[in-house]
Amino acid sequence: MDFSTVELDAPHRQLQEEVSEFVREQFTEDAYAHEYATGDGFNESIHLAMGQRGWIMPAWPTDKGGAGLDRLGERILELELEKARVPWVTLGTTRLIVSAVERYASDAIRDTVLTDVASGHARLCLGYTEPDGGSDIAGAKTKATRDGDEWIISGSKMFTTGAHNSQYVFLITRTDPDLPKHKGLTMFLVPLDTPGIEIQGIHAFSGERTNIVFYDEVRISDDYRLGEVNGGWTVLRGPLDEEHNMGSGEPDGLDDPSAFGMSFLRELHYALDDVSRWATTERVDGTRPVDDPAVVQAIGELTVQFEAAIVTPGPAGRVAGSDTLVAGAAALLDLVGPEALIPRGQPGAIGDGQLDFAHRFAQGTATYGGTVEVFRTIIAQHQLGLPRPNYPGAKVFRTTKS
Repeated sequence: MDFSTVELDAPHRQLQEEVSEFVREQFTEDAYAHEYATGDGFNESIHLAMGQRGWIMPAWPTDKGGAGLDRLGERILELELEKARVPWVTLGTTRLIVSAVERYASDAIRDTVLTDVASGHARLCLGYTEPDGGSDIAGAKTKATRDGDEWIISGSKMFTTGAHNSQYVFLITRTDPDLPKHKGLTMFLVPLDTPGIEIQGIHAFSGERTNIVFYDEVRISDDYRLGEVNGGWTVLRGPLDEEHNMGSGEPDGLDDPSAFGMSFLRELHYALDDVSRWATTERVDGTRPVDDPAVVQAIGELTVQFEAAIVTPGPAGRVAGSDTLVAGAAALLDLVGPEALIPRGQPGAIGDGQLDFAHRFAQGTATYGGTVEVFRTIIAQHQLGLPRPNYPGAKVFRTTKS
């Protein structure tokens, strides 16, 4: 692996300066306060301003609403947004779904949706999990019944993060209960302003906003179906594999900012920056925490663990992202002491409460986007070629002697 510094040419330096200026202007203290108060993971003003510059889908050509950036330009954009701590959740889910819309949407809606995505006026969220389904996406019970050229959808989805900020939900439904569970599914891109949809907000332990979404005989046109009837698993696999970091990746040494593991590690990055500032700040007695070699060693060890997790690819990177954040946030609390738990806005808060937030946020990362157990199974079976486990009580196949 090449760890050398990437030297920027003049156009890329200009892009870096442009994005840096953009975030200084757009991500104001009011915007930061709004995110902290709501946990939305989204700021509409910033999102629309990014759309005007082609930065929602930055690799798309300019005639499709993008900015025509190369891979290095994309990474510069993401790093500058990350450094400013710009909310990213709804942007991330939108980007996950776009490829399925491009490939499977009907001619009646495709161009309109993609144009609105690029401008920032259409945001997309994931309608996967159900209240009693957990990570078993293929066990979906939300029912879609055909009625001529329309479909009637009834059921509910849990943890539809960003639904209240989105215009469409990428919804998995059961269209044939008599087929095997992976075969009787159909995907839809459902407009969230359709009558019969109710979005109810809930907040996670960290303060993040997510949603329960209820579908009460929601009637939509067949134009909003993605792919074939009962062929929903095929449509789902692209976004799901991307969410699970199953893509081949780009062999150019640049990190994938959309990877779930990296998105988790952003919070540890912020926390490490804040602890480094804490450690180098002089206390009332004239000493600094960094004067203690044990403090330097602890920060150094956590930084190495962070860097190792950042460059871990694929599903292993998703597991490493969560595990490293959980352990790292706890270690930083131990290092700093009780003041690390002071929340934002309170006197003495480290990094304005980032350590407290990182620790709370870390607890959910073992579940977000599929549990770490699901990803360990993916690693074992799909990457290492290990057999499926035989659990107690499961059917055992035996051979008989001839």
